[in-house]
Amino acid sequence: MTGAKLFGKWEIDDIEFADRSTERYITITPVANTMGRHADKQFAKSEISIVERLVNRLMQTGENTGKKEKTMSLVRDAFDEIHSRTDENPVQVLVRAVENAGPREETVTLKYGGISVPKAVDVAPQRRVDQSLKFIADAVEAGSYKSERDAYEIVADEIISAANYDVECSAIRKKEEVERVAAAAR
Repeated sequence: MTGAKLFGKWEIDDIEFADRSTERYITITPVANTMGRHADKQFAKSEISIVERLVNRLMQTGENTGKKEKTMSLVRDAFDEIHSRTDENPVQVLVRAVENAGPREETVTLKYGGISVPKAVDVAPQRRVDQSLKFIADAVEAGSYKSERDAYEIVADEIISAANYDVECSAIRKKEEVERVAAAAR
């Protein structure tokens, strides 16, 4: 898709991936409202734009439920803020944030007789992308609760912090907590 731009501003052709395993599951296309058409096939959500998936995740919280245009405008403003702070393509920053915020290992609970035992397992690349979007959206929701700051600034802060692997970032903290629990269960 040469020459296509996200929100009419941001180039999507020259995005680089640091993590080859998640590259297949991070689709970068201009945002189109899919209206849940991916729900009938198992891995079809990975064909949806990562920006639309972020918008859908941000839309799942209390006040914003079902308000896609409002949330899309919020992400558009956050991308402008990211560009003004970093002088980078905000799509590239988002991809780096998603790659950094996804846990590589987590725990599952196995039952042996009547005993529950935690066991560390590797995380599939698609689940890593899903988890990182969840961690970012949860961090935005927690950061915007009773906050004086604009929501787009909070979204921009969280994405920039996750992209820079800032350990003060809520999404990175959650990822490291999941990995620490998994390391203890090894």
